[in-house]
Amino acid sequence: MEFFCFHRDRPGSLALREKLLEEHWSYMDRYAGEMIARGPLFAGDGDDAPLVGSVHILGLPDAAAARAFAFDEPTYQAGGYRDVLLRRWRNLLGRTMWEFPGGRTGGNRYLVLGLGSGEGEPADLAVPPGREDELIAYGPLLSDDGAAWLGTAALLRAPDARTAGELLTADRYAGIEVYSWEFGGRR
Repeated sequence: MEFFCFHRDRPGSLALREKLLEEHWSYMDRYAGEMIARGPLFAGDGDDAPLVGSVHILGLPDAAAARAFAFDEPTYQAGGYRDVLLRRWRNLLGRTMWEFPGGRTGGNRYLVLGLGSGEGEPADLAVPPGREDELIAYGPLLSDDGAAWLGTAALLRAPDARTAGELLTADRYAGIEVYSWEFGGRR
C-alpha cells in the first residue's frame, strides 16, 4: 500500500527542526527502500521562502505501519509539527522521484494538493495527458480502506506556482494548495 504523509510545521519550530535534522534523516534512512518521494515544503519560491513542512510518499504494508511512520518521527515526537495529513495514495506513475527523467535539479518544483469536497464524482484520476515529462509523482488521495477518493497529490516541475496549481481541475476540489518543494534526503 502506498501512503502520502504531510507533516505541517508548527509556527516557530524551525530551530527545533534544525536541531533534530540528523535524527530526522537517520529515521528516514530506515525507510529508504520504501520511499517513493520525500522533501521539504516552502511557502513561496526563492532561497528565503519559509519552511512549512515536509512530504513523504512511501509504500508500507498497512495503515498501522503508516501511522507508526508518521507519528514516531522524531520532530513529531518533539512537538515540531502542527498537524499531520496521512492518506492512502496510489502511485499512478509507477516510479520514484529518483527515477524522474528531469533529475534532481533544474526548474521549480511543487507539491499540488487538491482536497476533495466530499461531494460529487472523483476528479483527476488519470495522469494528465501531455504533462508526463513534468510529473515527479502523481496519484489520488484515498480513504483508509482505499475505496473513497479524498483528493489528489502531485509533485511536479513547473515554471511557477500558478501553472503548477492548474494541473488539477479547480472546480472539483474544496481547495487546492500549492507549495514549493525540493528533492529531500541527505545532501
